Amino acid sequence: MTAYWVSVYQEMRDEQKMAAYAALAGPALTAAGGRVIARDLPAKVYEAGINQRTVIIEFDSVEAATAAHDSPAYQEALAALGDGVVREIRIVPGA
Repeated sequence: MTAYWVSVYQEMRDEQKMAAYAALAGPALTAAGGRVIARDLPAKVYEAGINQRTVIIEFDSVEAATAAHDSPAYQEALAALGDGVVREIRIVPGA
């Protein structure tokens, strides 16, 4: 079953750390089978929505998304990011 990795960025603290993370994370997640579906600020928010950068990456399964997160390549990207952002990541199974 398809799964979606959803990242919501509450606070950008260090643009250089974010750039270093992006340079490593993109290739790591793509190599793990991830396909970027959306990556930007919302075009519109409703109800209690907050205008925060959101990234959605599709994987073939929850297991594939979890393995991508736990992979050595992505862990290297996380180390480069450090405290450069405040965000949350959710892995959600597709419908």
